[in-house]
Amino acid sequence: MLEHALLYVKNGEEDDFEASMRTALPIIESAPGCGGAEVRRQAENDSIYLLLVRWTSIDAHMTFRQTDLYASWRALTHPFYAQAINATHFHDPLER
Repeated sequence: MLEHALLYVKNGEEDDFEASMRTALPIIESAPGCGGAEVRRQAENDSIYLLLVRWTSIDAHMTFRQTDLYASWRALTHPFYAQAINATHFHDPLER
């Protein structure tokens, strides 16, 4: 399962956000059921980032949100957001 979220960061706080995200990524990656995470900055708008997280299931993601790990993740990342996040989940890639 692949979680996808666009992160709209407050203008002027991008550098601080990136520094905080460098600390936050190992936290989410240590969660049970997480198979890795990455963040990419949008080319057209420096204040928008794409978060991709691999989970074994949506349940694993929802369980993470009930933990102290999530509280740490949230404290490091959420203060920078200019608007609420809408995370969605995608199945494995289509077979060829």
